[in-house]
Amino acid sequence: MDQQEATARLLDAAEAEFYEHGVRGVGMDVIRGRSGVSLKRMYQCFPSKDSLVEAYLERRDERWRRSLADYVATHGDEPLAVFDWLRTWFAEPGFRGCAFVNSFGELGADSPAVAAAARRHKDAVRDYLRTLTGRLDVPDPDRLAEQLLTLVEGAIALAAIRADPGAARTARAAAETLLTTARPHP
Repeated sequence: MDQQEATARLLDAAEAEFYEHGVRGVGMDVIRGRSGVSLKRMYQCFPSKDSLVEAYLERRDERWRRSLADYVATHGDEPLAVFDWLRTWFAEPGFRGCAFVNSFGELGADSPAVAAAARRHKDAVRDYLRTLTGRLDVPDPDRLAEQLLTLVEGAIALAAIRADPGAARTARAAAETLLTTARPHP
């Protein structure tokens, strides 16, 4: 198995295990066993658990945001489609909330790299929402993007805690009110 295949298998295993059981709850031996990658190759790909966690979060960020953007693009770049995508994500088997919030909660105080990855992810989501709100006729698209981000984050947390995808519908209704009131009235 070449380095690229080993890296992909290790990241697949890390994503499944870290997301389900938490970063601290999973040892490198579990990742190695699930991936089928030899110990030597694993440490060639990722010299430490920290480097694996960073790579896992980076990959998850890219995949999560791409999935969201692709969905929203197929729905006319309508900001409310973000909440429809969330509802679908929340209903997936194994949904456990935001991997970045979860990892930050476990390691953020002890790991500047995890804290930075979580901040980068949240900033990128806000920037994406800003792109969507920038296409609207609203006086303050930055403020609206921040408000939508707060609704997104709240919906993710509630859906995870309550095991209820309905949090996306509630957040969508609040977002609809925000979007209506943000647009200038004739």
